[in-house]
Amino acid sequence: MKTIGLLGGMSWESSLGYYKAINEGVKASIGGLHSAKIAMFSVDFDEIEKLQHQGDWQGTAEILVDAAQKVQMAGADFLLICTNTMHKVAPQIEASIDIPLLHIADATAEELVKNGIKRVGLLGTRFTMEQDFYKQRLIDNYALDVIVPSEKEREVVHRIIYDELCLGKINSDSKLAYLNIISSLAEQGAEAVILGCTEIGMLVKQTDTDILLLDTTYIHAQKAVQYALLE
Repeated sequence: MKTIGLLGGMSWESSLGYYKAINEGVKASIGGLHSAKIAMFSVDFDEIEKLQHQGDWQGTAEILVDAAQKVQMAGADFLLICTNTMHKVAPQIEASIDIPLLHIADATAEELVKNGIKRVGLLGTRFTMEQDFYKQRLIDNYALDVIVPSEKEREVVHRIIYDELCLGKINSDSKLAYLNIISSLAEQGAEAVILGCTEIGMLVKQTDTDILLLDTTYIHAQKAVQYALLE
């Protein structure tokens, strides 16, 4: 079994989901008392969040490059960045380490392709929904048609992530707002919706809607399990 490297803490609420899903995945795959071999570095998200909203992506890259190198030194065989948004600096992180990086957008896109999905809605932070580092990868590498909510809806999605979900707060009104936005994306032709922030799966579940949801935390975690157990 390979050692899984996790770059977490963004937020720790979703990193907890990674740890649980990865260990459950290993147990389901090989049984017994088996659990995952994990090397994890968890950052202080307050520092990252401030730099994000200041637009200082180079500052975030420096923090995460240092953390990724520590994960590698701890013995990880490959790395996951346990957040969608910070894949903004994935190229800098990837260039700084000698171990493979399993990109969250690739893992998600592979699921979409496997399910024959062509047109997909994307929820996430404002950075993920509006900038090209994530959605353009889906378009260029997987020929997917990606649609995002309206500007007003994007503000709602973004605010709930930072003001509630990253703090572990689950609000029924916020859940309803998300479900309405998901329905709107479906009305625009989305065949599925990517929960493109690792906290969103805390708020909305597949049982809440008939529209196919792709929980990126779970998908990324399962990809890590598969890779770790490859001979």
